[in-house]
Amino acid sequence: MVTFVLWLILFILCWPLALLALILWPFVWLLSLPFRLLGITFEALFAFLRELLFLPARVLGYRDKS
Repeated sequence: MVTFVLWLILFILCWPLALLALILWPFVWLLSLPFRLLGITFEALFAFLRELLFLPARVLGYRDKS
């Protein structure tokens, strides 16, 4: 909703730029997809490594106080 309101303000102030942004947005989204996939992959990798490193403590019965 905030994005739409910001786009409306841009449309009122400079409508050619707002229309250009509206046309180019799908291409920007497509270009950002590989980076999002990379981020998801690295997040999963780091979560796996964290669980692998803490596995001995969990096997020995360590409980977090929080």
